[in-house]
Amino acid sequence: MKNSPVVGIVDYGMGNLMSVSKAFESLGALPLVSGEPDELMRAEGLVLPGVGAFHDCVANLKRNSLDEFVVSWIREGKPFLGICLGLQVLFTKSYEFGEHEGLGIIRGTVKRFPEGFIEYEVAGKKVKEKLKIPHMGWNSVRYPEGSPFFSGIPQDSYFYFVHSYYVDPEDNGVRSARTNYGIEFVSAVEKGNIVAVQFHPEKSQKVGIQFLKNFLQFMTRT
Repeated sequence: MKNSPVVGIVDYGMGNLMSVSKAFESLGALPLVSGEPDELMRAEGLVLPGVGAFHDCVANLKRNSLDEFVVSWIREGKPFLGICLGLQVLFTKSYEFGEHEGLGIIRGTVKRFPEGFIEYEVAGKKVKEKLKIPHMGWNSVRYPEGSPFFSGIPQDSYFYFVHSYYVDPEDNGVRSARTNYGIEFVSAVEKGNIVAVQFHPEKSQKVGIQFLKNFLQFMTRT
């Protein structure tokens, strides 16, 4: 990896900008946090973080023409990482508080976790409890062998999640990592220059830092 790659972090008024920035800085990268497309063009890779409601996220992106910038960046084949809501807005539409259009980069929808129960084992006994929504806390991630973004990360490692909705891609080819929470859902997608995850690597300690390191290596190879 070359010295100090510049990572653009899209500031649209929502998201864990500081924690994402600090995580990349700890890896020797130069984080560039900005809401101005002209500034973000200086970056070698782009990160779209996010926490909050889908509709508000898309509206905020459109306010500064950041939606057009993100779409153009991706279509030009430049390295892109979406985190949490930054994954969801790539999709065609979401059913969070109504029906709302996304950026349409990946065909599919964003759906709410169904009401139900989750079963697990404690001291050899099966325990059944009502599924809590949002899905919040640590959960295991199973990824496809050979994924460059999960290199050096043990299979079924635990990452940190906070979300009530999950993505459902139409194209099975973009589905990467999977996680179980009452149902099996897609917790990461990969498509060409795009990797986007439902979990928060910046909050996932050692494995999260390794994931971000892998993205930096992908950036410098592209």
